[in-house]
Amino acid sequence: AALARLVAEAAAEAVASGGRFTLGLSGGSMVELLARELPPALSATPGADPSRWLVAFCDERLVPPEDPDSTYGAYRVRRGRGGHRERPRDRRNPPPN
Repeated sequence: AALARLVAEAAAEAVASGGRFTLGLSGGSMVELLARELPPALSATPGADPSRWLVAFCDERLVPPEDPDSTYGAYRVRRGRGGHRERPRDRRNPPPN
């Protein structure tokens, strides 16, 4: 829970300064940990608006998202089991850099 709180607090600080929060996500045990702990941490942290995040999936393998070794795929599958669901992006009005 401490890591999720730290992420949410850093996000709120970045958003409050008028910016965007950038986060690189690794795979492995981080998928389950963040999928479970980040949604409650975000709910408890006003201003940590996920629509202002830029998320990069750190993956040393060049594989399609459906591949079992894909970091993005692992988060996408976990999200489908009750994890955080992002809102669709409005490409007409993207957030400022």
